Amino acid sequence: MFGSLTEKFQQMFSGLTGKKTLTEDNISDAVRQVRLALLDADVNYSVASNFVKKVKEKAVGDAVIKSVSPGQQFTKLVHEELVALMGADESPLEIKGTPNVILLCGLQGSGKTTQCAKLASYLQKKYPGKKVLLSACDLQRPAAVEQLKKLASQIDVPVYAVDGEKNPVRVAKDALQKARSEGFDTLIVDTAGRLHIDEELMEQLAQIKAAVEPHEILFVASAATGQDAVKTAVEFDKHVQITGTILTMLDGSARAGAAISIREVTGKPLKFEGIGEKIGDLQPFNPHSMADRILGMGDVINLVRKAQENIDEEQSKALEKKILKATFTYDDYLKQMAMVKKMGSFKSILKMLPGMSGLGDMDFDEKEFNKIEAMITSMTMAERIEKVELVPSRRRRIAQGSGTHIDDVNRMVKGFKKLKQFCKEMPGLKNQMKKGNKDPFGGKMPFGGKMPWDS
Repeated sequence: MFGSLTEKFQQMFSGLTGKKTLTEDNISDAVRQVRLALLDADVNYSVASNFVKKVKEKAVGDAVIKSVSPGQQFTKLVHEELVALMGADESPLEIKGTPNVILLCGLQGSGKTTQCAKLASYLQKKYPGKKVLLSACDLQRPAAVEQLKKLASQIDVPVYAVDGEKNPVRVAKDALQKARSEGFDTLIVDTAGRLHIDEELMEQLAQIKAAVEPHEILFVASAATGQDAVKTAVEFDKHVQITGTILTMLDGSARAGAAISIREVTGKPLKFEGIGEKIGDLQPFNPHSMADRILGMGDVINLVRKAQENIDEEQSKALEKKILKATFTYDDYLKQMAMVKKMGSFKSILKMLPGMSGLGDMDFDEKEFNKIEAMITSMTMAERIEKVELVPSRRRRIAQGSGTHIDDVNRMVKGFKKLKQFCKEMPGLKNQMKKGNKDPFGGKMPFGGKMPWDS
């Protein structure tokens, strides 16, 4: 995501690293590079111009902090302005009314139908016990109703649809009546994709709005279309007064133009972002998180959010104690792996860590972790909790049971022992650090810079 823009920003920041102070000359050069990077990322021209103007004004008028390098200081300024440009804070959904009505609109192919199901899934997790109803009002696209039903069945959410009906306004009205009479808390209305220049379809959308009186009208925009998504959002806003945007396809080769520009141009907040194809791949749009990702600083905000949603806090604390005492077992590792898997792929999690965004271009084989999992699950419980020694005969049985080679089992056992030894030595390393030894590893990374399992 945003690979080219992130790379250009990082090159520009590193160019300031050797400077002793921020001067008008090096600020002008850095600002010029920022402008070019933004325009190349398909950011709206006036937005890019105003952005660099603000950055330059602040940089020239900023007193240089002695403990911070010019590169770090300029990075901070750009980050702050990016956050402000994209809205400063998260903009939550307006939750009121019974039912609370949310209408989704946008161009054909932007992913509205999928986002309806994703939004329903998000609301179920956010507000457990609340009843959600989907209304199938996309009667233009063949199989759109069936697609919505199929997606909704994955999360056990009902869909209101009328076979043979050609008028989406009538379907929307009937869906609202059903939601009211059957005690649904939220009604999400899917609508057909349409061009803003199609007056007849835009009038139809306005009629659907009048029929259901939505509390939220969310424009679904594809990040892959850059500035075009921003221009279209403006036109939809003129016709139906959107309340916010859902930005989709951010997991692809998005150029960041829409993410950076859309709030400034429309005056309406970005509320959600689609980050993958799975039904759970929808998250609130956070300007701080997006600025971090654009500048290659990882995504700690959403990493913490995923951890809170998927990792059992009590289990995690218990494991932390075992790690500090070096008493964790294969069974502990298996449980932790299961919790981490709920957060997504290991590669996607690593990319969210600061400084690890480049992992997107690396060939990262997650099969190795699946292999370790298979070997541990092939152990008896006594073996998993290390009550018995893994003698050669037991290792051969584990290899056969997991479909691996005995060399794989030997390598895993060796790595596990190294990891425990490292944890035993950790208190001593901490003491060395406190005493001023900045390199307790003697110039070498633990395990030769590899994962213990690769030993």
